[in-house]
Amino acid sequence: MSFTLHPRLQADTARVGDLALCRVLLMKDARYPWLILVPKRDGLAEIDDLTPDDAALLVREIGQATRVMRGFKGVEKVNVGALGNIVRQLHIHIVGRRAGDFAWPGPVWGVGAPSTYDPFELEARLVGFADLLR
Repeated sequence: MSFTLHPRLQADTARVGDLALCRVLLMKDARYPWLILVPKRDGLAEIDDLTPDDAALLVREIGQATRVMRGFKGVEKVNVGALGNIVRQLHIHIVGRRAGDFAWPGPVWGVGAPSTYDPFELEARLVGFADLLR
């Protein structure tokens, strides 16, 4: 099975690693701990495009990423969403939120400009999430 990551996802994220089904990405916006899960299958736009077995695996991997996010310092609430209005490739956002964050209580999409990571902070976050997802 081939897999190609959408160019927008490639540009906006850094690779954390891979689970059985999904590529795990970190959104390059330091305002929020923000993972994106992308099933490693080409041609998917919606969850129902997955096989039943892959759909069940996706739910388990979303749960795994959500548990990791809940353990992240300062996270009070985890938002999970699969929008796909701009990037049609199936991808699921796992966003750690806290009261008073930049977009609270609204959605994170389209609110303000992303805050870039310091290179050392980015590397630490990638390693930290990779370790937690094992």
